Amino acid sequence: MPKADTYLHGFIPKEQQRLMDQAGILGSLIYPRIDFTGCKKLLEIGSGVGAQTGTLLRLFPELEITCVDYSQCQLDRAKQNLAFAGDRVTFLCQDARQLSLEDKFDSVFICWALEHIVDPFQVLESMKPNLLPNSKLWFTEVFNSSFYFNPPLSGLSTYYKRYNEFQSSLGGDPDIGSNLGNLLLRAGYEEINLYHGGFHLDQRTPEELRKITQYWKELMKSASKGMLDAGWINTTDLMAMENDLDSICEDENAVFFYHFVQISATV
Repeated sequence: MPKADTYLHGFIPKEQQRLMDQAGILGSLIYPRIDFTGCKKLLEIGSGVGAQTGTLLRLFPELEITCVDYSQCQLDRAKQNLAFAGDRVTFLCQDARQLSLEDKFDSVFICWALEHIVDPFQVLESMKPNLLPNSKLWFTEVFNSSFYFNPPLSGLSTYYKRYNEFQSSLGGDPDIGSNLGNLLLRAGYEEINLYHGGFHLDQRTPEELRKITQYWKELMKSASKGMLDAGWINTTDLMAMENDLDSICEDENAVFFYHFVQISATV
């Protein structure tokens, strides 16, 4: 397979809006455990368009957040999305593997970011000198091998396999959540605790099943341009994936399962 030289999901406005929508759809799954009570200065790595930042600002009104992302166009969109927060938010365009920060932080938040970074261990090492003792860290990352669905559907299976292979070809890790505990331990972090979050949906909750499968369709489509341009899929593959996700909801034995990984730690 050929390689593509681009971010898995791209930077077009439609994708930037998808990230905002995703934060709303998955928020109830991500935030029940996360607690930054008592923290004042938070470092967010891979903040993108500020989708998660807005939630953090609302949940923890004492926080000031420094958003770090390597993409200036994502940060420009974040400034628009987070205009309501005023000077509670600072934006830095940097490579998180080589941070250059003036402040010290008492908390760190990373969500759906390390999966896209070549050598995420460098990120864990790079941010450590800027963390105060006993800082609170929360990570939420993908574990794509956990995905299961019923009935078996070849179009979705093929597309999902190529989606993950494409991400790996870009230097990312679609299963980064599974090894994040080891990476944190090797980087010298302490009090590392691992949790699973996600969904196990079937016909007991048909509306939720439909909502999440439609969200999943948009997630899969977000990588389609890069995959098409790089030759990993064709338009028939794309249509088959979309049709399969639509059909799951109509099956009386439908099952849709996925687990991501959350980890808390301190320094």
